[in-house]
Amino acid sequence: MGSLSKQEQVECREKAEYANVNWDELGFALTKTDYMYVMNFTEEEQKFFNGTLTRFGNIEMCPSSGILNYGQGLFEGLKAYRKEDEGILLFRPQENALRMKMGADRMCMPSPTVDQFIDAVKKTVLANKRWVPPYGRGSLYVRPLLMATGRNLGVKPSSDYTFLVYASPVGNYHKGDLNLMVEDYVHRAIPGGTGGIKAVTNYSPVYKPLTEAKAKGFSDLLFLDALTGSNIEEGSACNIFILKGNVISTPTTHGTILPGITRKSIMEIASDFGYQVEERAIQIKEVFDAEEVFCTGTAMVVKSVASITYQGKRIGYKLGAETLAQKLHATLTGIQTGLIEDKLGWTTLID
Repeated sequence: MGSLSKQEQVECREKAEYANVNWDELGFALTKTDYMYVMNFTEEEQKFFNGTLTRFGNIEMCPSSGILNYGQGLFEGLKAYRKEDEGILLFRPQENALRMKMGADRMCMPSPTVDQFIDAVKKTVLANKRWVPPYGRGSLYVRPLLMATGRNLGVKPSSDYTFLVYASPVGNYHKGDLNLMVEDYVHRAIPGGTGGIKAVTNYSPVYKPLTEAKAKGFSDLLFLDALTGSNIEEGSACNIFILKGNVISTPTTHGTILPGITRKSIMEIASDFGYQVEERAIQIKEVFDAEEVFCTGTAMVVKSVASITYQGKRIGYKLGAETLAQKLHATLTGIQTGLIEDKLGWTTLID
């Protein structure tokens, strides 16, 4: 390949080792990959067993299965990243495994062990290795699902369950500026509900107000607490932070807010930067004198909020390369892709 230009060498290597994907045009949508991982729990076995890789495709289940009739299901989301040297890293998969176990307990479901969860994720990523985007051009989003697949006509926990892991290459979750509208009628979660876990039933109830907000030109919603209607909680699929001086504040995860893994990581990084990080109730009026606002999540990573609109009042925030959000994003993605030394043991090399 000595006679080829550097760009031509890259293109030849990608053609041989990567799937036929326009990596620069990736959004956050499903691209069908090669394999998925499936493992079952039965009433007879009373454990998850015989996990296998199978070709990615549709699955079959009884019309009376618990996931279809009663929404007894959970999901997780994590990413695999390509390093400059072509190695592949997972970011804190044990945290996702532990969060699924917590959610399964709340939903009266068995869950894979941490080792089973991580092994399934690794096998899924390696089986779909050619779909992991080149360094700096996206990531492989991995979606573990835990579903009640036993036959249920009555309202009760299922007898059988399926743990399934699939993956898709993705780019940015939100392209362009992030403009939030405060939703003060529909609540994402209520005390005593399932807002603090990744239950499948948490998401579709916000589709209607989210669709209406997007029709008005907004990117996402910011939800308020159901008890007082005066404290911010989170977006439809992300946690939120505000910056004032040297203090970074984020709502407390008290059962109605998902304890995000990116959220947790950003709090640790920000503390290392010397910021005072607080978890507390944040009144909606506080966002109007914040210096910066940013959101975090596995899909979104870290992204500055351009504006928040509440009851017709709009406030804009600082954007650009000099923001704390950008600094946090660069540090986190540097660790995730191996560009920055991982001194915290957050990454797992699987190739």
